[in-house]
Amino acid sequence: MSLNTEIIHSIPVDELTGAISVPIYQTTTFVHSEPGVHQGYDYTRSGNPTRKVLEDLIAKYEKGTTGAAFASGMAAIDAVLKLLKAGDHVIAGNDIYGGTYRLLTTIFKKFGVSVSFIDLQNQEEIIEAIQPNTKLIWVETPSNPSLKIVDIRVISEISKANDILLCVDNTFCSPIAQKPIELGADIVVHSATKYIGGHSDVISGLVVTSTKKLGEEILFIQNASGAVLSPIESWLLIRGLETLDLRYKQHSSNALAIARYLQGQPWVEKVFYPGLLSHQGHDIAVRQQKYFGGIVSFTLKEGTLDAVKRFTKSSKLFKLAESLGGVKSLVAHPVTMTHASIPKDRHADFGLSEGLLRLSVGLEDVDDLIDDLTAASRVLQTESVF
Repeated sequence: MSLNTEIIHSIPVDELTGAISVPIYQTTTFVHSEPGVHQGYDYTRSGNPTRKVLEDLIAKYEKGTTGAAFASGMAAIDAVLKLLKAGDHVIAGNDIYGGTYRLLTTIFKKFGVSVSFIDLQNQEEIIEAIQPNTKLIWVETPSNPSLKIVDIRVISEISKANDILLCVDNTFCSPIAQKPIELGADIVVHSATKYIGGHSDVISGLVVTSTKKLGEEILFIQNASGAVLSPIESWLLIRGLETLDLRYKQHSSNALAIARYLQGQPWVEKVFYPGLLSHQGHDIAVRQQKYFGGIVSFTLKEGTLDAVKRFTKSSKLFKLAESLGGVKSLVAHPVTMTHASIPKDRHADFGLSEGLLRLSVGLEDVDDLIDDLTAASRVLQTESVF
């Protein structure tokens, strides 16, 4: 049986009513039959039946042992980083999401956690960055927004040899395309706001651990810190998981077609998409990903903010907005939007430039999307340098 079929039929039928959809237990508290005796739940921050279904499903999807659902992707990342203590050291990619960078360099820095941002594609650089107090390696693959590919299995071998936890942000791939735990990761995080939710209508984060011990630690942090996902939002993610396989395949198919189209356009300087043979990490992506994903980044040949403004205003189908993974196509300008927290002197390290755009390719007809990009490009061709 395929995993997709197994997941769909793992969603329990309600024993009381026969409802085929999971009930939304929209309650803050649960009645005790006597002091200290309850039916498995006492307070929704500590546990909720709707959320539990979601947490079990994502653990199964990621081939892990324990799932935990949070009120945002950043809350999920924050929970993982709370495994650390003052004096610990983190190694992270030098092109990670701006929110993760900000959390590490401001909030956790105040608590005595240090971080080294390096090129995780370079095995020697990883080994050189390891310190006696290194406790965590943080990986995004594909990275955001430059779509660099990191070999998870290689890094897992290094982390295990040095007794270091490996956490992989699997947001861009989703469990449909990539299973980091099977490749040696200890922890997987998702901004489930993106592909798992899939409809741009729920803010959420998920953590999956490879062992029950790590899972217990994350669940303790979840309860103690309190950034839990509500029952209604848990239900929305359960619904999202039911259609994730179908949606993600179409996102990937559309994105590959658009990447190939952009590669041949005179107004485009460079295209970043792991499904292209020209992509530096293509061979690794083929090994560790089932699909190449729905994100395409590219730089305009006329790489100015003015050109970016003209292009994004001219597009009718790619809405200028942050986030990704929804049914509608979006375009983001990382320097001023998703990665605005990255200092300008670090832009080159993070693969950022003024002319870089990131497309979240939606589920529209791909010919319509290509036609829209072509139409938007005319403002560059008529007002620019050709």
